[in-house]
Amino acid sequence: MRLIALFLLFLAAQGAAAQHPRAFATRAELVSLRGQLARYPLLQRSYTDLKGEVDAWLGKDVDVPFPKDPAGGYTHDRHKANYTLIFNAGLLYQLTGDARYAALVRSVLLKYAVLNPTLKNHPEATSSSPGRIFWQALNDANWLVYAGMAYDLVQPALSAADRKTIADGALRPEVDFVTKDLKSWFDLIHNHGVWACAGVGIAGIATDNNDWVEMALYGTDKNRKSGFVAQLDGLFSPDGYYTEGPYYVRYAILPFYMFANALHKAKPELKIFQHRDQILRKALEAGLQQTNSNGVFLPFNDILKDKDYTSSELVTAIAIARDVYGPLPGLAAVAQKQDRVILHRGGALIAADLAAVRGTLVFPYKSVSYTDGARGDEGGISLMRSGGSKDLTTVVFKYASHGLSHGHYDQLGISLFDRGSEVLQDYGSVRFVGVEQKFGGRYLPENKSWAAQTIAHSTLVVDEASHFNANETIAGKYHAEKLYSSDGTQVQAVSAKEDHAYGDVKMRRSLYLLQLPGRRRLLVDLFGAQSATQHQYDLPYQYGGQLIQTSFPYKTGGATQKALGTKNGYQFLWKEAEASVKDTVAQFTFLNNRTYYTISSLVRDSATILLVRSGANDPSFNLRREPAYILRKRGGNETFFNIVEIHGQYDPVAEFSYGAYPSVRELRLLRDDATCTVAAFRSGNDRVLVLQSNADFDAAAKHETAVDGQTLGWTGPFAVLVNGRQIQ
Repeated sequence: MRLIALFLLFLAAQGAAAQHPRAFATRAELVSLRGQLARYPLLQRSYTDLKGEVDAWLGKDVDVPFPKDPAGGYTHDRHKANYTLIFNAGLLYQLTGDARYAALVRSVLLKYAVLNPTLKNHPEATSSSPGRIFWQALNDANWLVYAGMAYDLVQPALSAADRKTIADGALRPEVDFVTKDLKSWFDLIHNHGVWACAGVGIAGIATDNNDWVEMALYGTDKNRKSGFVAQLDGLFSPDGYYTEGPYYVRYAILPFYMFANALHKAKPELKIFQHRDQILRKALEAGLQQTNSNGVFLPFNDILKDKDYTSSELVTAIAIARDVYGPLPGLAAVAQKQDRVILHRGGALIAADLAAVRGTLVFPYKSVSYTDGARGDEGGISLMRSGGSKDLTTVVFKYASHGLSHGHYDQLGISLFDRGSEVLQDYGSVRFVGVEQKFGGRYLPENKSWAAQTIAHSTLVVDEASHFNANETIAGKYHAEKLYSSDGTQVQAVSAKEDHAYGDVKMRRSLYLLQLPGRRRLLVDLFGAQSATQHQYDLPYQYGGQLIQTSFPYKTGGATQKALGTKNGYQFLWKEAEASVKDTVAQFTFLNNRTYYTISSLVRDSATILLVRSGANDPSFNLRREPAYILRKRGGNETFFNIVEIHGQYDPVAEFSYGAYPSVRELRLLRDDATCTVAAFRSGNDRVLVLQSNADFDAAAKHETAVDGQTLGWTGPFAVLVNGRQIQ
C-alpha cells in the first residue's frame, strides 16, 4: 500500500501536464492497472517480459543510425526496434515512476529530433510513396504511431524546451512529409492511408495539435473525402469484411484500433467505437472468422501464410475491443492462444477473464457469408464449415471485388481446409518480409507475374489468359455476384456468377458441402462456362499433399520437363504429366496430413488432365514448389462437375491405412441447360442428386424436372436428395 501511495504522489506532482498521457491510456487507467499486476498471472507475466526487454537497454546508448538499408538491413531493423522500445519504456515510466525509463525515451526522441529534419527520400526507396526513416512511407507511419504514443507517455517528465524540440524536430518533419510531400498517398482509402492517419492523429493528440488531428480524421483538405472516418466508411462492408482481404485486415486492425483508442480518450464526443453500428467490432469479429482452425489467416489476395492471430496487431486489437465492447464471443479463446496481453485496461480485463478459465477454450467458428464494398453490394466471400475443433472443414469461396492493389485475379476461386491443413491451396504472395537478400523484403516481381495470375488459383482460366487480362484498373470496376447461399446441417450451398472477367464468357460456380451418413464429407463443385464461341477452358485445383493414385494412365516428361506456357503465370508451371481422357470419371487421390482426398471429375466427350508444379523459369528460386491438377477442355458451353471427397486416415507409426479409396463413383449430368442442372453420383450405397435452378433463385420458387422417367419437384434455388429423400 505504501508503494501505491508513493506512486499516487508521483502522479499528483505532475499537475503541469495533467491532460497527458491520453493517446494510449490515461493516468487513472494506468494507476488501476498497476494495482492489478499481481492479481492476474498473465498480466504480471506480460509486464515482467516487457520490463525485462526494456531493462536490458537502461544505461545504454541506443543507436539512431542514418537510414540506408531496406527491410531486413541493420538501419531498418534498428529504427523498427527503436519505436517499440520507446513506447514500451514510456509505459514502464507511467507504471513504475522510474525516471530512467523517461530518460531513455527522451534520449532517443531527441536523437530523432536531430536526425529527422535532415532526411530526404530513403536511398532504397522504389515506389511512389518513399519513406525517410524507412524505405517506404508506410513504415514511417508505423514509427509515428509508436513515437507519438511514447512522447505522450513521458511528456509530463519533459521540460518545456524538450517538449518543443521533440514535437518540432522529431514529429513535425514526419507529419509534414506524409501530409504535404505525400499528400495523395496520405489521402488514400487503403491500409497505408490508415497507418498514415493514425500516425498523424496520435502525434496530434500527443502534442495537442488539433490541426493534425483534424487532418487525420478528415483528410488533408479536411473535406471528409479521405482520412480516418472515410476509411472506416470505405474499407469495410456493413458486416465488417475488409476489402483488401484477411491478411491486410490483420495489418490494418492495429492502427484502426490504436487511433480509435486515442480518440476515445481525447475526443469522446466522436463516439468513434460506435461509428457505423460498431464497424470496428464487426471488423475484428469478421477478421477472426477468416482464419483457419490453427489461427492462420485464410489465403486470398496478397497474403503471407505464416501470419496468424497471435500477431501483435491482434493482441492489441483484442485487448482494446475487450475494453470498449465487452467479452465478445471468441476473444478469450484467441487471447488464450496469444498467451500475452498489452499493458492496457483491456489487457487487464483479458487477463482477468483467462484467470477464471480452466482448460482450453475453442474459438466459435461458424459458416458465414460476408458482403464486400462500402454498401455491401460488391460481391463477397462465403465460408462453409462442417465439424468442429480438430475435425473442422472449411470451404472458402471468393466472389468479391478485386481488393485494391493487393487483389488477385481469382473470381470464383476456392480453397479447402480440413483438420487444420490447407488442402486446396491459394499460393498467396511472393515476398520474404524482413529478408534483405530477397529484394529488401519487398514484393518480388513474381508476385504479379505468378501469384496474382488466375492460373495460380483454383478457378477457371480461359484461353490461358487471366481474369480482366490482369489489369487492376479494369478488375476494380467489377465484382462477381452471389446468387444464393444456404447453411443447413447436412447441406451447405453457395452459388455465384461472374460475367465480366472474360469478354464473351459468362461463368457460374455452385458449391455444395454435404455431410452424408457415415461421417462422409463431400464438396460438390459445379462450374459452368457459357460462350457462343469456342475456347480452351482450364480448371486447376491447387492442392497440397502427395499424389497417391489416379484412375487414368498418364505420360510423364521423362528426363526433361517443359513449362506449360509462356505467359500469364503458365511460364512458371512445370508440366510433369499429361493424360488424355474420354467419357469417364477421372479420379485423383492425394494424401495430406494423414488424410486421403480424392477429386472425382466427370469427363463427357474428351478432356486433357495436366499434373503441374510451380517453379519453372525461376532462376532465383523465389517460388515454392507446389502441385496442381488441371482439367482442360475445349468448347463453348461447358459444365465442370467435380467432387472433392475427404476420406480415410493414414497412420505412419502403425503403418496402417483405412478408408484409403474413395466412395464416390458414377458421376452423371442428367440435365444441364438454361433452366436447371441435375447432377447425380453414388457415394457408397447412396444415390445422391443435386437439383439446381439456373434461372430463378427465389427461395419460394417451385421447380420440377424429369429424372429417369420420374418427375422431381423442389422449392428454392436447389435441393439435394439422398436415396430419393431431401436432406437439408
